[in-house]
Amino acid sequence: MDGLINANPLAQRLYAVYRPIAKTSVNVFAGLAIDLAYGFALAAIFLLLYPSLPGATGLAKGVSFALLVWFFRVAMGVAGQWMMFNVPLEALAYTLLTGLAEMLVLSTLYSLTLHP
Repeated sequence: MDGLINANPLAQRLYAVYRPIAKTSVNVFAGLAIDLAYGFALAAIFLLLYPSLPGATGLAKGVSFALLVWFFRVAMGVAGQWMMFNVPLEALAYTLLTGLAEMLVLSTLYSLTLHP
């Protein structure tokens, strides 16, 4: 999903501001390991919070979880970038929107497959 979000032509244009500090190559194995660890950690947190999440159905709880994670992971990160760096607002908005979409997809998968 990260490749789809970050490697498309729109993202490449919006994220050109990062080009001077971006690595020229990516360690695919490290990226996969980090994504797997992150996915398992989020799944465990979802299961831990499941009884406390608002919503009557698993899907509603998944959406609640997505919004919670999106706020603390994506929105707060974007707010920090906005305060500290000269990043175009379009790039920050793209990060907010794609981060929300990513969290909704992951949390929907968690809500459909994981049950405490």
